[in-house]
Amino acid sequence: MERTIPSTESEEVELYTRTYYSLLRSTAEVQIRTLEEVHSGMKSLLHPGARNAEPDMAAFIYSLLRLPPCMSQVRLVVLGQSADVFTRAGFGNVYTWQDVSATARRRRCFFDGIDTLACFIASRSDIDDIIPLLTAYQIEGNKLHRCLQRLSDPELQTFVPERGNLGSLDTMTDTALGLSKLAEIMEVSEEDLDRLYAVWDKDFGTRLRPIVAAPIHLRVQLLSGSLSEYRRATNSWWNNIEMAMPELRERPVYFVSSNVHSLVNLLTGFALQHQETLVEYLKLPRNAGLLNEWKDIQARRVPSSRENFLYYVLKKYQQTAEGQALAQQQQSFEQANGITRIIGSKRFFEVESQVIDLALVKPETLDPRLCNGLEDQSCAELRSNLGNPELRTFVPERGNPELRSNLSFLSKSDALVLNIDYPLGLAAYNILSSVADAVGSVLGVYIMGKSATLNGVVGDVMIPNVVHDEHSQNTFLFPNCFSAADVTPYLKFGTVLDNQKAVTVQGTFLQTPRYMEVFYREGYTDIEMEAGPYMAAVYEMYRPKRHPMNEIVNLYGLPFDLGIVHYASDTPLGKGKNLGAGSLSYFGMDSTYAASLAILRRVFRMEQTRLGNG
Repeated sequence: MERTIPSTESEEVELYTRTYYSLLRSTAEVQIRTLEEVHSGMKSLLHPGARNAEPDMAAFIYSLLRLPPCMSQVRLVVLGQSADVFTRAGFGNVYTWQDVSATARRRRCFFDGIDTLACFIASRSDIDDIIPLLTAYQIEGNKLHRCLQRLSDPELQTFVPERGNLGSLDTMTDTALGLSKLAEIMEVSEEDLDRLYAVWDKDFGTRLRPIVAAPIHLRVQLLSGSLSEYRRATNSWWNNIEMAMPELRERPVYFVSSNVHSLVNLLTGFALQHQETLVEYLKLPRNAGLLNEWKDIQARRVPSSRENFLYYVLKKYQQTAEGQALAQQQQSFEQANGITRIIGSKRFFEVESQVIDLALVKPETLDPRLCNGLEDQSCAELRSNLGNPELRTFVPERGNPELRSNLSFLSKSDALVLNIDYPLGLAAYNILSSVADAVGSVLGVYIMGKSATLNGVVGDVMIPNVVHDEHSQNTFLFPNCFSAADVTPYLKFGTVLDNQKAVTVQGTFLQTPRYMEVFYREGYTDIEMEAGPYMAAVYEMYRPKRHPMNEIVNLYGLPFDLGIVHYASDTPLGKGKNLGAGSLSYFGMDSTYAASLAILRRVFRMEQTRLGNG
């Protein structure tokens, strides 16, 4: 079909990607400084201050959050699809190196303890992500190095004592070198310096001293960029899942791309059953802020969801030494409720998965929001088996203590839910294609993930029915099974925007103001990285040929259910408002769980109809 939107190709972005791909074809190591000029000339929306003399802290912090904390020691970054690729290149068994990870990017990385970082890549999208991150990190790190040459080592040691975290800003001003003075030396605002403290925390001194000591000179080497290696890595990933759950080969499957916590929390209600333990944890002095939030929720002074809050606290508690026992207990509880977690092998890329046997789901332990309003049928009363009296009487905002919901049909289901931790970019195409080839049949494909919004605010939910894919230049029109009515009842802080148009970009840094302006003018307001590759795989799941290029593709009439829900984590048209400037924190759970509830309720309704109970 004829194209209807103007070309969105940016000459600057195209020059940048062409440059680093041509350099990475070399068998030698490539110096990142070779890319600094073309990176700066791109005028990235996430790195507007690349050419400025003063540091662009938003871009620097954005990069820090998506690179492992060992970067201050790293001089060589090596990219490969599997452990075998690294071994063949002479790096040995990298999976025996130190396992390191970034705060805001799920990518399997290993550090040799000296100066080499090995990163596993699942598709070309990882290259489009890593190279700009490294370049931005080096550009801004070297700006800070230049500024910090005015600071003597004794002054730095006085300001950042080895005892670690300096605590609040009030205590920082007690040091010989005040916050204002350090910010002035670094040529950044006190607010930006405060954000850097929040990221580095007790390691502030350890992470800052190498920047003071010497400029950053990173090198990168791509060991193999062939499609066959990406496919081989994806096949290894899938074989690991299939070995753990061979039933996937024969039984019908609902495919969900989301995260590894929200669905299982909703399906088990584990945190709700351990409310007393979690509340006791909140009473510790370090949790005063969370305790106040809990009291406000109980008193209904804030609209926050009680369940979402407990899920958040459960995760924080299980990260402590005293919470380890509850973490082990949760694993056993999940298995008893038909949930099998499959941790990926260290030999290939990191995308965790879960397989949920719907027949083993126990209605009495479900999050109550999953049950309310599912048809007008009588059933066994929920929460009667929960041990906490307060929970037995608790009702969500839209609930009723006498409300009953019939989910007994689930025990007759033969369907499985395959939930994966959403991948990055083109890896989505490889993964869904492998799943579709291997499972018994696909009943539904549901995608939930982060995105940037051009017309909303952080925490809003976008539901598109048009996706333009910058990889294939296709525009996909599809029947999204979700609407605002499916999400709105569970969203307390944001707005649901359905009938939206999404664009799948090649990378977060590979966007310019002009690029965004073109899409915004054409009504594209939802910016993300996975929907297009998923749509390409969906096309091949019901059509007898490979997905086309540069066409308008109609996906109506699919033989399975399809739904996409995005939640806004970024507002790129707001100056400095990227994830380097802040994070979703606890409030990000509001949109995450609202979307997860919509997905699971949709699966339940589909099963109810399929089994003849609708």
